[in-house]
Amino acid sequence: MGNWFEVKVSYEKMLENGMQKKVTESYLVDALSFTEAEARGIEELKPYISGEFTIASVGRKKISELFFNDNGDRFFMAKVAFTTLDEKSGSEKITKVQMLAQAGDIDEALAVIRKGMEGTLADWFFTSVSETAIMDIFPYSEDNKKTIILD
Repeated sequence: MGNWFEVKVSYEKMLENGMQKKVTESYLVDALSFTEAEARGIEELKPYISGEFTIASVGRKKISELFFNDNGDRFFMAKVAFTTLDEKSGSEKITKVQMLAQAGDIDEALAVIRKGMEGTLADWFFTSVSETAIMDIFPYSEDNKKTIILD
């Protein structure tokens, strides 16, 4: 599990009709601190944004798992609940986590997460899935990316 930060960037975006509009976009950055997240956000976005831009905010994001899918162009946040049995009391315990999936739509996001969770020994179920405003994700290493290929 990485240490993820949501970095919001404000800049003047050129629209398709030639007009410019001030926008704020969200990006997810793997970093060790708020300062490093801001610096990595600036460094990663320099090649993609022409003109000046500012970091509007940096906030920590609790994400337990990321699933990448090269066919997807959007990111979906899934809240997943794991059900475990407490051996001492004999009662069920539910632990909720957030997972992020790259997909083209919600159905594909569900399929990506299901495929990524294959082989998981604990019982689990979705509590919610929604599209996020995240434009892109910048992990430390491409080697750490868990890419899911749907059949």
